[in-house]
Amino acid sequence: MFSEFVEEQALLFVALVIIIAMLVYSYLGDRLSGFKSVNTDEATRLFNDGAFMLDVRASNEYKEGFIGDAKNISASDLSSKMNLLPKDKEKPIVVYCLSGVRSSNVASKLVKAGYTQVVNLSGGINAWKAAGLPVVKAKSKKAKKKAAAK
Repeated sequence: MFSEFVEEQALLFVALVIIIAMLVYSYLGDRLSGFKSVNTDEATRLFNDGAFMLDVRASNEYKEGFIGDAKNISASDLSSKMNLLPKDKEKPIVVYCLSGVRSSNVASKLVKAGYTQVVNLSGGINAWKAAGLPVVKAKSKKAKKKAAAK
């Protein structure tokens, strides 16, 4: 009976297999890569506990708003700026970008470099903003000079 269904509905069966494979990958993908993706609640807890916040967006995106005291190292510059990351490879690191795609790739690279407590903010800073959480805007050079003059 099952084999008859597969023969008669081969396209549906292939679609079912693909969907199941995608579900399994979405469940196991992060575990296999050595890091996990966290929601904004977990990222907030880690931030409050002193995790290193790593923003991997381009500098112009970073200036539009970032999380707390996040360090900005664009995904493309990571290899040349690894020295700016914590020396303690067991310190928790929350990696984020705009939507979570670039940060997922960076998180994987950090795990390969020996960091053991790496998490990716699922949905990136877009999810952070959507949750109503605060972002910091970079001060312009004029604003910094004004503040220094006071």
